Amino acid sequence: MFKKIEVWVLYLVVLLGFVIIIGFGSLVRQELVGSHKLGIISKTALFLAEIPVMVKRSLKSDFMVPDRFPGIGGFVGEYSKSESFLLLARYDAELKTSIIDLIDLRNFNTIHSWDPNFDQMNSQLSQSEELQIIKRDFSDDRNQALHPMLMRDGGLVITHGGPLRKIDACSNLVFQNDRDLFHHSLEISHDNHIWALTHLYPSTLSKNEVGEGLPYDGGYFEDAIVKISDSGEILFEKSIAQILKDNNLEYLLYGVDNNVFKSDPIHANDVQPTNAKSKFWNEDDVFISLRNLSMIILYRPSTNKVIWKGSGSFFHQHDVNVMDDSRISIFNNNAKTFKNGFLVDGFNEMVTYDFESDKYSSYLKSSFQKYEIKTATGGRGKVLKDGSLFVEETEFGRLALMDPNGLLRWTFVNRSKSGKVYTLNWSRVLDQKDEIKNVKEFMLYKSNCDV
Repeated sequence: MFKKIEVWVLYLVVLLGFVIIIGFGSLVRQELVGSHKLGIISKTALFLAEIPVMVKRSLKSDFMVPDRFPGIGGFVGEYSKSESFLLLARYDAELKTSIIDLIDLRNFNTIHSWDPNFDQMNSQLSQSEELQIIKRDFSDDRNQALHPMLMRDGGLVITHGGPLRKIDACSNLVFQNDRDLFHHSLEISHDNHIWALTHLYPSTLSKNEVGEGLPYDGGYFEDAIVKISDSGEILFEKSIAQILKDNNLEYLLYGVDNNVFKSDPIHANDVQPTNAKSKFWNEDDVFISLRNLSMIILYRPSTNKVIWKGSGSFFHQHDVNVMDDSRISIFNNNAKTFKNGFLVDGFNEMVTYDFESDKYSSYLKSSFQKYEIKTATGGRGKVLKDGSLFVEETEFGRLALMDPNGLLRWTFVNRSKSGKVYTLNWSRVLDQKDEIKNVKEFMLYKSNCDV
């Protein structure tokens, strides 16, 4: 039925197939390292290589997480005695989108919910090559409303690897700044402006150093800090790589010999304004968390100086916060790259640093072990004004609040009606006077949007 094939023909086919595989891999590699010598040819090769990933994404939600807490869903535990609120940022499996709930922690009741329409907001973006990636990869069912921040005028600011967006109480778009790709944390300054992180494109670094690839598409992630007005205008912007270069810290960028240039050597994940003058900082200084360097720096924008840098007591950290006029807290993921992968070495930890004594300490360390808090990526932690500790275990969909003695007061697991657990998107406890005032004033804006 079938004709015999000469052995030499078979060998030739195998040899040609081997050459094609090597050539295809070389084209894909060119795109991943930021080389565009072959233009559309290498781009097409990368697109074909990503087809299995895109098919997998269409069949399975990236936001479903392992279920480490069987039988627990929603809030479980004691209400908070003092007035405080929670901006609960989560992926909703039923709605198939990311939403934000404003929760009264005195009764766990939902006061209000925001449901941003990302598809509609994406349709209003400019046609730049950089933003086409956002339209492609960050649709309504694949976006995260990360680290939402409630402003004094009742608006909610959100971001996640794309434009910085502000929505009103009805989830309608107020503005979106699409000049750069904003990511990770959002914080408010003492003068009611917004501190954020962004990826600059095109890069301020030379092409010989970083190539020409787009962020989120195989190119270099040049992190920058940016201060934005409450109306969306950029007031200040500075590349973190340039900050390090300007302060004789260039060795942190290029001190390791890699065969292939690493696209994300810094991975900034938090910018925290000091907002008040103390013995150790000015009111307009900012702390910046550099995850991939396992380092925190204190930076003074007015003079372009790194005032302080800290490392050695934490690994791949997130979420630096100012505790008082001489102490900061750092959520230590304690995640390390071992032979078998990127893993938490035991449990997470809340590390504090005292500028007065120049000492690091651990806050409620035994509680992290007792309640097995161990998110390798993401994660938030804040010591509240009464000494209790709020923690988000991002990659396992759990929130926890421990009292000053380390006992678990309440927990929340983002479990869907189907029983599966989904990710959280950096929730935020509001317990300070200004934050509570913002919530109360927000009640005036939300009345027309209540369902």
